[in-house]
Formats: sequence, structure tokens, C-alpha cells
Amino acid sequence: MSVLVETQALERVLPATVPVTLVSDITLSISDNEFVAITGPSGSGKSSLLYLLGLLDRPSAGTLKIGGRDMAELSETERAALRLASMGFVFQFHFLLPEFSVRANVELPMRKLGRLSASQRRTRAEELLDSLGLADHLDKLPEQLSGGQRQRVAIARALANDPPLVLADEPTGSLDSKSSEQVFHILNDLVREHGKTVVAVTHEESIAERVDRRIHLIDGRLADWQDDAIE
Repeated sequence: MSVLVETQALERVLPATVPVTLVSDITLSISDNEFVAITGPSGSGKSSLLYLLGLLDRPSAGTLKIGGRDMAELSETERAALRLASMGFVFQFHFLLPEFSVRANVELPMRKLGRLSASQRRTRAEELLDSLGLADHLDKLPEQLSGGQRQRVAIARALANDPPLVLADEPTGSLDSKSSEQVFHILNDLVREHGKTVVAVTHEESIAERVDRRIHLIDGRLADWQDDAIE
């Protein structure tokens, strides 16, 4: 496996009268085709680290490389283009557009990227939704779906542009146990069967103990954690 994401002494500090350090001295590497969990107590910097890795925030110090390229070299426009083409995001709350159908929500990233025709976008959206058990819900609005179904739509949307990297922030945090297990298996399948890299912030031990590797944070810093890869 090759290294997909690499950081060196990464830091994020919020400027203020008394500066607030969100993450500090984060040095790590994440390989392609790897399922990684970011864990730690509340306020430990889990989401802050994920947002840095996903180019949703800029570090105050240190380096971040994706695919071997230093992200500090990119303009905001280039960062946005890289996010759209190469990253998929899944959040605790799905953030689907309520006025758009399930199919239309999944088509949105493809429309923005502009690589596919209207018919190709429609076909891909339907194939993704069918693969996630949502073929009977294409024309429904998000409010007509259960929480677990909405999160599966959000995963389909994250996969719309076929990104190599999927970043998830508490993707099961608002779901019941059955839906949480479904979402975990979907994310795990992306790694095992489709060669994606998944990095997920989670507070659920039942998920963290089944991924390839755990990145554990305490007070914004990496903490030692002994775990085993999935057999």
C-alpha cells in the first residue's frame, strides 16, 4: 500500500486573547485502502483533525500532504477542486437538501464537477442508491426517509465522484444500533471491496475496535493506543 495522507507536526490554533489549541504536533500517515478511526474523549480534537485532513480548515503550522503533494501549495480554488474530485464527506447529520429528491441530492456533486452528462449522472446516482438498498426511494424527499436511510443517501452522495478518500465525522452518532451497524458495514465494504480509504471520527467502541487502525487523541495530541488490524 502507498501513503495517501501524511502529516508532519500538524497544528491548529484559534487566535484569541488566549489562543486555543485544537490539535498539536500531529505526525501520522494513512495508506490507501485503509480504514482508520479517530477516537478520543469529547473536546480532544477529533473533528478538528478530520477537517484539516479534508481541507475544510487550514493548519496553523506543520505540513499536510495528500497523494505526495503539499497542500500548502494549493490556492483556495485548488483546494475546493481537490475536495470535490478526490474526497467524499459524511457527517453525523446528513445535510441533505430537503427540497431535492434522493436522486437529485446524489447527483449534486457530479453536476458540480461537470464530468458526466445528465443521463450519466442519473444512471450513476441510481446505481449507487441501488447498491445501498435505496432503489425504491429515488424520487422521495429526505423527510420521507428514516434516519438510517438518509445517512445511506449521504454516503451515496459522498461516493458520487468516486473519490479515493472518504472522511466521516460521527457517521453513526445520530442512528439507532441497527442503522449504525448498517453504516459501519457500508464503510467497511468501501475499503475491503472497493479499495477506498476511510477515515472516521467515532465515539463508538463497537466501530473503533473493528477498523484497521485507531488514531487516539487526548487534548489535541496523539496518544499511544495498542490495537490490532482486522484479520
